[in-house]
Amino acid sequence: MKLKARTISKILFLFCSFFFVAETTAQKGPFDLRKPKGSEDVMIGPFSGTFTMGTIDDPYGVKDAPRKEVTIKKFLIDESEVSNKEYRRFVKYVRDSITRTKLARLAEDLGLTAEDEGIGRYAFLPLDTAKVADKYYYENYLLFSDDIYAGRKLNWDVDLEWEPERYPDIYYAEIMDSIFLEKWETYNGKRMLDVKQLKYKYTWFDAKAASKNPKQNPIDFVREEVVSVYPDTLAWMKDFEYSLNEQMFTEYFWHEQYDNFPIVGVNWEQAKAYCDFKTRAINENYEKLGKPAVPAYRLPTEAEWEFAARNGDSDLIYPWEGENLIHKNNGYKANFKPDDGYDADGEVYAAKIKDPKYFHPGSSKLYHIAGNVAEWTASTYNPDSYEFTSPLNPNYVDPENPKKTIRGGSWKDIAYFIRVSTRDYEHKDSARAYIGFRTVRDYVPAKLDN
Repeated sequence: MKLKARTISKILFLFCSFFFVAETTAQKGPFDLRKPKGSEDVMIGPFSGTFTMGTIDDPYGVKDAPRKEVTIKKFLIDESEVSNKEYRRFVKYVRDSITRTKLARLAEDLGLTAEDEGIGRYAFLPLDTAKVADKYYYENYLLFSDDIYAGRKLNWDVDLEWEPERYPDIYYAEIMDSIFLEKWETYNGKRMLDVKQLKYKYTWFDAKAASKNPKQNPIDFVREEVVSVYPDTLAWMKDFEYSLNEQMFTEYFWHEQYDNFPIVGVNWEQAKAYCDFKTRAINENYEKLGKPAVPAYRLPTEAEWEFAARNGDSDLIYPWEGENLIHKNNGYKANFKPDDGYDADGEVYAAKIKDPKYFHPGSSKLYHIAGNVAEWTASTYNPDSYEFTSPLNPNYVDPENPKKTIRGGSWKDIAYFIRVSTRDYEHKDSARAYIGFRTVRDYVPAKLDN
């Protein structure tokens, strides 16, 4: 039987998911991060102050970064880029949430509770109407909701079973079958997760729009986002069409040897969704520990990114003193594409997120703020935005403009792009094999920060 091109593309996109789902981990709770590893356990800062952003010279005549004095309020930034391992935790949470929701809804339809065996163990937790707040919410909102499952809580204390021989009953098998592809849809007849189902929903308040319409109801400015979270592993093939990158496509996201390498193949919307997940994950853990919540994690503004890369030094060209790209020991100071080839710096592709060769203690104290992977920012790209943005915490946002600013350059870029002032952009729905991100959050005093 001949396969159509569309079917082949689908098979290639889902190739890695078999290996991904084969890894079974203990699930103690939706946001049980225990001791976070990677960039999220170390944030650098606070950074704040007044500096001059923009380029000292303009070797290519781009003219999109004129010198501009700005002031930045205090913020913290990830020491390194978000890793595959960290982003994979996000994907697994979405996978598990969807699976548990399907199990709970079927258990509800069957009239089962947590007291029952089989799929009943995954039933929604009972509402605690003994609590005044829960009772009020139930009687005044849930009873009148069109969604019969609204407000119900999932049971995260029961582990999911991923191996078919360990399924507790036929109803469980029915649900698990619904999240996997049919065997005829896979390239080798093995079980593959249908990663297109992995969508993360979150809401945010559009304060800027609300400020322009103060007489409207606040609920009118609550925005809902639904984001497919699985990275585009095909980016390795699409970005380098006439190149042998099959191994990077099949292994980079899921294989443990790349755990501590930067996540790539995620677009701007996916990076923002990860920030929301990270905020919820960490603060839910802190709430359980009786600790205060920390400010929301987010993508850095363009000005924040440049301030961190410069460490406030308006005269730097790179995140280190001088224009020399080579250490005294002859190693390059960043992972980029030197004139003498991709591997001249010791790396062909991306390097580990905390590779000591690319740490910049002299100024930014960050890993790979120059090179490795370019990084999404929260800012919309406009070549003239420096001319009209505020000098106080500048940030240009245009929801109608799909161009989002990326900074820092990558492993495949020439030295010009790893300059601290160089601006570049990509469309927000584009996922590239050389673009990742790191997160920031507002600074709070040490006694309130965990």
